[in-house]
Amino acid sequence: MAMLMDLSAAISIANVALLMVLLTVYVRIYRSSKAIFTLGLVFFAGMLTLHNLIAIYAYFAMAPLYHEGLLPYFVVIHLAELAGIAALLKVTL
Repeated sequence: MAMLMDLSAAISIANVALLMVLLTVYVRIYRSSKAIFTLGLVFFAGMLTLHNLIAIYAYFAMAPLYHEGLLPYFVVIHLAELAGIAALLKVTL
């Protein structure tokens, strides 16, 4: 059980790292272009970052509350999110 919880947390940490890169790129774009659309991207990336930070905290603070059967789904959800963020970062750069 702990292994899947740790894996989910590690994937969420990777998500946060990629999102920090995206946020940095989006803020630079906004500074140079002042495009309102870019503020939407900053907000989107910020909310995803918040989601992942809350998930990381929850995995460590509330581990006993999670049913073991849910853990594989959490891993897959975070892997799918990682793939989406990585694709977004690739097309952004």
